[in-house]
Amino acid sequence: MKFLGNVIATVIGIFVFFMLSFFGIMLLAAVFGGDSNAVSIKSDSVIELDLRKIQNDYAGKYKDPWVTIFSEQKGIGLTDIINAIDIAKTDDNIKGISILNDASSLGMAQSKDLRNALESFKKSGKFILAYSNAYSQKEYYLNSVANTIYLNPVGDLDFKGLSSEIMFFKDFQEKSGIHMEVIRHGKYKSAVEPFLENHMSDANREQTSALLNSIWNSVVADISKSRNIPITRLNEIANGLLARTPEMAKAEHLVDIVAYEDVYHNAIKKALKVTGDDDYNKISISDYTQNIITTAQTADSSGNQIAIIYAQGEIQSGEGDVTVIGEGSMRRSLQEARKNKDVKAIVLRIDSPGGSALTSDLIWREVELTKKVKPVVVSMGNYAASGGYYIASNANKIFAQNNTITGSIGVFGVLPNFTPLANKLGINTQQVKTHENSANYSPFVPLDENFKAVTLEGVEHIYNTFVTHVAEGRKMTFEQVDAIAQGRVWAGSEAIKIGLVDKIGDLNDAIAEAASLAKIKDFSTQNYPEYDKKFNDMLQNLPFAKSKEAFLKEEIGEDNYTIIQQIKRLQGKKGVQAMIPFQINIQ
Repeated sequence: MKFLGNVIATVIGIFVFFMLSFFGIMLLAAVFGGDSNAVSIKSDSVIELDLRKIQNDYAGKYKDPWVTIFSEQKGIGLTDIINAIDIAKTDDNIKGISILNDASSLGMAQSKDLRNALESFKKSGKFILAYSNAYSQKEYYLNSVANTIYLNPVGDLDFKGLSSEIMFFKDFQEKSGIHMEVIRHGKYKSAVEPFLENHMSDANREQTSALLNSIWNSVVADISKSRNIPITRLNEIANGLLARTPEMAKAEHLVDIVAYEDVYHNAIKKALKVTGDDDYNKISISDYTQNIITTAQTADSSGNQIAIIYAQGEIQSGEGDVTVIGEGSMRRSLQEARKNKDVKAIVLRIDSPGGSALTSDLIWREVELTKKVKPVVVSMGNYAASGGYYIASNANKIFAQNNTITGSIGVFGVLPNFTPLANKLGINTQQVKTHENSANYSPFVPLDENFKAVTLEGVEHIYNTFVTHVAEGRKMTFEQVDAIAQGRVWAGSEAIKIGLVDKIGDLNDAIAEAASLAKIKDFSTQNYPEYDKKFNDMLQNLPFAKSKEAFLKEEIGEDNYTIIQQIKRLQGKKGVQAMIPFQINIQ
């Protein structure tokens, strides 16, 4: 037995040695070899705009270097991409941008920000060419900025208007015995409506229709300007599906050339005066951006800084990361920026559908304290709704894009109840209590009316607090906010009319406003948060540690997984939620 124990100990020791050696080499390479990753930019180059791995505005910074090593985005976010495109305008080595079969997961407001950067690049006199085997509506919206648009001869172009689909589970609950107890404030707070009804309420249909039309109007306005097609004609094309084939799309001037990809590349070669069989010089947008980040100046000579604090994802308790807004990283970032004498103003970039009402209030309080020391300007991304608007409401100025989804000032609570299912299975649950209200909520007994009344009281208290914060931050009365609240969502183009937003603009516009409020002209920007993630968090992202999420997506498909996640998210909410009323996936 002693011999066997020694053998096992030796094997384990060798394994640990090799693992530590492997990770040690990786760390040394990351620390000392980072600059070697910079790619040389050749003259007469074209940037290839491949955005498949870019999802967030901010890719994040981490205190633990291990997390950075295994991060998929390698420190590049959409904001970095946009800054790189701006620099490319005056880079003599860059002659143009190629958008080739790009399929990004960016939201509509992000696409608008990127489109604005591409429009500015095109105005510098350099070309943008686009080619795709097939364009979705969102992809076409971005690609329509190009000087020349190519489409594969057997491809298609999706241009039919916007829609939103919502599933309802009332009958499913009755048949399955799984019931969701809902407590809410706000007639438009329809995140929980699928558990209450079998069809869409008039209020929900009203807000959804208004939202989709506002976003569509913003989309076609940009396409109309780029393609020189009247908006009325674009709506006719969408209504009649008049661009469904390559020939029809060309006839309607949505695309310029119907051809195969080799023709597209030959056109780029011709623009660059490349002859014969020689290929033209290309560089990916990720490599170009990484080169800019590696070689860029880290600080302005004036010493003035504007802190950009990114709030991305659902609002939850805990530390948070690039896809979750946590109170730990957000409050710490606001405190650090507030206390840093070099930081003269703060821009809070929000892309969030909301989440925990308590966490939202904690972040709101930190913004309130910060605003008393230095200006705070909010820049809204795809979403800044419910809890996302909560943390924005007291800023000095609020910027949004026309197609930003915001508002949704309302709260709700969801409590899963399995009593009907338990009865079907012959399970009976009883409670013994010392006091009338001493028992916690149980999903295996009918909802106690007294508990429901107390919970509703909490929901009403949070709603009144939410509305009061908005009223004070926006200099409106409680009644004025309540009239446009009730959980209703608004597009940015409508939010500015009702006072929820100050100006239409992108992140750079918000930064310029922050500089103006701080009375500074020369400055550098500093990105926050720096997430305090641990080594164990990093291990979950390793290739050999495939997540349950990835496995389920492979087994049941992306669409089915999304439906399951919607149900799971609502079931898993703790405490009262300030959350956008529904998920919207715009194609």
